[in-house]
Amino acid sequence: MRIIAGKAGRIAIKVPSAVARPTTDFVRQAIFSILGEHIFDARVLDLFCGSGALGLEALSRGAASCYFVDEHRQAIAVTGENLKKARLDGGFPVKSEVFSFLKRDQSIYDLILADPPYWKGYGDTDHVKALLELPSLVERLAPTGHFIAEISSSQPTPASPGFKLLDRREYGSSAILIFAHPDA
Repeated sequence: MRIIAGKAGRIAIKVPSAVARPTTDFVRQAIFSILGEHIFDARVLDLFCGSGALGLEALSRGAASCYFVDEHRQAIAVTGENLKKARLDGGFPVKSEVFSFLKRDQSIYDLILADPPYWKGYGDTDHVKALLELPSLVERLAPTGHFIAEISSSQPTPASPGFKLLDRREYGSSAILIFAHPDA
């Protein structure tokens, strides 16, 4: 895996063994092509960060800051290593369970990215649905901000009572959901 573009473009990044399915280069390229200039000077939150690939890409392309949140110690350690290797400023790895972090965090973000484990069916936690139902997620998003989540392309788009669904795009086994703040 590598950072695709920006000041750290082409730098290879590590993926922790705890991460079973990192966001592919192709899907990351699609996300950041969609975002375009909205990434410049953005305050970013990367939830379920894994290797930090999404947030690293954002910082490389001109985001002002990124908080990387994951509950796995190895994911946070690897994200820190990747930040050092890429020589990107403004990255802050946070070891925390995502929902606990969102309940106590008071920051406002221009871009919130989430790539949780995929929901596979009955008995699995649908993390994206749970995020969309969490009032503190809407409170963390700037009025002109975007929330982007990755899910399995076989999964239906969850209801988004606090957000406006702008688009769903499918790339092989992955789907990208793009939401706007309800006041946008």
